[in-house]
Amino acid sequence: MHESLSNGAGGTPPLPNGRAAAAGAARSRLGRDGPPSELDVMKEKFSKLLLGEDMSGTGKGVPSALALSNAITNLAASVFGEQRKLEPMAPDTKERWKREVGWLLSVTDLIVEFVPTRQTAENGTTMEIMSTAQRRDLAMNIPALRKLDAMLIGYMDNFVDQTEFWYEKGGDNKRDDDKWWMPTVKVPSEGLSDVTRKWLQYQKECVNQVLKAAMAINAQVLVEMEIPEIYIESLPKKGKTSLGDAIYRSITEETFDPLEFLAGMDLSTEHKVLDLKNRIEASTVIWKRKMQTKDSKSSWSSIVSFEKREQFEERAETILHLLKLQFPGTPQSQLDISKIQYNRDVGYALLESYSRVLESLAYSVMSRIEDVLSADAAAQNLTASEAARRALESTSAELPAARKLDAKEELEKLNEAPASMTLFDFMGWHFDQDELMKRREDGTLDADGEAMLLKKAPSMAPKKFSYVDSLSSGGMRSPSARH
Repeated sequence: MHESLSNGAGGTPPLPNGRAAAAGAARSRLGRDGPPSELDVMKEKFSKLLLGEDMSGTGKGVPSALALSNAITNLAASVFGEQRKLEPMAPDTKERWKREVGWLLSVTDLIVEFVPTRQTAENGTTMEIMSTAQRRDLAMNIPALRKLDAMLIGYMDNFVDQTEFWYEKGGDNKRDDDKWWMPTVKVPSEGLSDVTRKWLQYQKECVNQVLKAAMAINAQVLVEMEIPEIYIESLPKKGKTSLGDAIYRSITEETFDPLEFLAGMDLSTEHKVLDLKNRIEASTVIWKRKMQTKDSKSSWSSIVSFEKREQFEERAETILHLLKLQFPGTPQSQLDISKIQYNRDVGYALLESYSRVLESLAYSVMSRIEDVLSADAAAQNLTASEAARRALESTSAELPAARKLDAKEELEKLNEAPASMTLFDFMGWHFDQDELMKRREDGTLDADGEAMLLKKAPSMAPKKFSYVDSLSSGGMRSPSARH
């Protein structure tokens, strides 16, 4: 009796066909010597994606778009979550990131659209036919994001073998600010050398340009995503109700200055920033919907003129843009989370998640550089005002522009900007600048030398706090589907 129920020497009962094959594959992997091969890892990852992250077999998995979005977010959390210092990534970690993100992005190769093409027959006749090509937004943005990815990893590699700052170890770490889990930066008692300080500012500006490009692509994708009905149903009928009387009066006044508006708001914590962002986004959706249904007898209709409502919407969009620039580390808004949860377009899901994790990584690297510069300012006993003045002088910081970031424009700036460099390379560049200045004073500087002297890295907008830093201790989050 025992032999008739057993499945070989193991004594386990036979399994249904599919499950038996899966169990046999698992036993074959476990039976091998050493870790599983790359092919086995890839098969396992894509099996989970096909099942919508539900391995129970109950059919309660999330849609494919959300599964891929979560996969990129979780991969970035496991790879970059422990990147708490200004140092190159470990070679095996870097290789894992490139390999696995390549697997996930390979899905975009199969997202195609029909495009008209010309075909010449054997008899010389030319005809126009429809052929398939990768979807236009993916063909443009995926290579751009891969370039940003490589640039960020290259910027981290530039910090190899630097000796002018270091980090306290384990038990010696006594940081007591809002980043208590981050290692404490130490610099020499007299502070950083002038060359190293300028090099750090230069690296910070290079990373900031990558940050702005990733932000622009992410914002563009989120705008293209459809607003879920469940979010619209949760909104009040009037934008004034969402904003509150005080904010509504400020936005609807005859004269409006977005910078003055933000200066008058309490934005001391990320919770207050996020609350303002949620309110303004909700009002923008309400106003847009009213403009679309202005001729109907819908309950959304209102006595406010179309032109006025359009003006209010533009003002709200400007405020949202400035908030994005000043506080790039804030959590995702309710509207963004809702779009990601209910999005069904796999291409949008991959673009949004990939640009989001690169944006997070860029801001994290910038925060690490700011930590070193803050430690340098403290070592030199600079007051807060003196440190801010020196930062303004060294970076030529400007107020954020009251216009939307354009992905194409930011990528073009990256192509025009000087390449990042190691401290050793920068020292040579710095000395070249001194030599060019002397030649200018002597009147012997030619046109090429003048162009090199005037070449500057992009400027940077001020930042206040980092939500990304708080995620590094618990991993980057992504929304899950509601059931």
